[in-house]
Amino acid sequence: MIESGLKSKASGLDALGIKSVKAAYWNLTPAELVEHAILNKEGVLAETGALMVDTGEFTGRSPKDKFFLKDNITKDTVWWGDINIPTDSKIFDNLLQKMVSYCQDKQLYIRDMYVCADNDFRLRTRVITSSAYHSLFTHNMLIRPEAADLQNFAPEYTVLCIPDFQADPATDGVRSKNFAIINLTAKQIIIGGTGYTGEIKKGIFSILNFLLPIKHNVLPMHCSANVGEHGDTAIFFGLSGTGKTTLSADPLRNLIGDDEHGWGDHGVFNFEGGCYAKVINLSRQQEPEIWDAIKFNALLENTRFIPGTRTVDYKNITVTPNTRVSYPLTHIPNALIPSVGGNPKNIFFLTADAFGVLPPISKLTPGQAMYHFISGYTSKVAGTEVGIADPQMVFSACFGAPFMPLHPTKYAELLGEKMQKFDVNVWLVNTGWSGGPYGIGERMKLSYTRAMITAALEGKLNNAVYHAHPVFKVQIPGSCPGVPYQILDPRLTWKDKKAYDQKAAFLAKAFNDNFKKFEEFANNEILGGAPEVK
Repeated sequence: MIESGLKSKASGLDALGIKSVKAAYWNLTPAELVEHAILNKEGVLAETGALMVDTGEFTGRSPKDKFFLKDNITKDTVWWGDINIPTDSKIFDNLLQKMVSYCQDKQLYIRDMYVCADNDFRLRTRVITSSAYHSLFTHNMLIRPEAADLQNFAPEYTVLCIPDFQADPATDGVRSKNFAIINLTAKQIIIGGTGYTGEIKKGIFSILNFLLPIKHNVLPMHCSANVGEHGDTAIFFGLSGTGKTTLSADPLRNLIGDDEHGWGDHGVFNFEGGCYAKVINLSRQQEPEIWDAIKFNALLENTRFIPGTRTVDYKNITVTPNTRVSYPLTHIPNALIPSVGGNPKNIFFLTADAFGVLPPISKLTPGQAMYHFISGYTSKVAGTEVGIADPQMVFSACFGAPFMPLHPTKYAELLGEKMQKFDVNVWLVNTGWSGGPYGIGERMKLSYTRAMITAALEGKLNNAVYHAHPVFKVQIPGSCPGVPYQILDPRLTWKDKKAYDQKAAFLAKAFNDNFKKFEEFANNEILGGAPEVK
């Protein structure tokens, strides 16, 4: 067996039952991993020095093929259903054994990393993969230990990700050939049949979303976060396409992180050490920080070159609209290292409302904040995903339902508790349509959205005159620096006011219908945050 790299004293392979492999590469440098990836024919170099790979059949997560082991730890705590799908130890153990056998004559890449930038909650994590680019992704996305820390590194959690190993649904007790199973008792995640790297980070995220609220009263968040020059922390929640990554990458503020964070009593901390950004239609003008971060060490997924060049064509979605890049936080000039901020002063819920109903910015009460947090609303429009022709409403609880093992009200109550304890402003920001729905109205200008967020951060909306939205009851400011007052009230931007009222009632009913599945566990304050349909 070939072994190379900086190996820790506790190898961890024996713990999984892996006795011998063709080669074991421990904690290789990014340069070494890029070399291996090219030699393995996993990818090619773009002109910027970034490695470009294809993830194969799966270019995104497969939520229906992600499972939690149902055991004494999880049976009475996990919110079981279509999102958190149970499996048993027999299925897990059988698949793990088959994966271990599959690995015996393969080369493996082992990476020892930390998750959670706050030392009070840090977990030692080992990721074992069969491809160099998955190890590069792990290096980019998790928190990199110092060389001295690796000498005695003993993992608390282990991820075994073997993309080429496929399950047999007929005999293995899973739905399809790909799978991701989380076992909290064994402290293991196994992933097979898919080359999509995001399954690694989301599996780890799901573990933290279970552990942190129960053990530490920490709110785990699918959000981005940054901090101003005076130490004021801001949090940005939002589903894909709402501008979460773009709006948090502010050259005047330091980036804490772009995707996964915790909020404890001492402040906000990043789970990760990198960014995993969508690059569809990326341009230097709109997103210079992300553009400049795509250099050596960065990993591009499922993009294509301009023919005859090694220049990435970010408009090309022949493989998938979900083109991605991962890179270390250190690629962002204004990244905060270590990635820890104070308690937030402002929280922004971002939504791309394709129906043109929600105000471009509005202030929420604690009850409304918890209600909208549980709702996690946005909309998808044509071009964002295959098969979407008309706008579609999306509700994802806590702006990250696929990764939330506990009931959404648990996270919402934690949010409300922290909002009141630390006197936090919560804003609902519509980055979607104004003046009419998709196809009639226009998308909100990014410059206006940035101006509204800046005004909120700088306290310039504190003294504005507010009025309540007639249906959603959120508070709309009458003025905002840098933004025409005419667009602040969405009803006034519609030529046909009756049509607006009808669309507002339609959207409000959709909110309330979606919320019915949460009502049983929601308190009166949360229920009071609902829109009123007349």
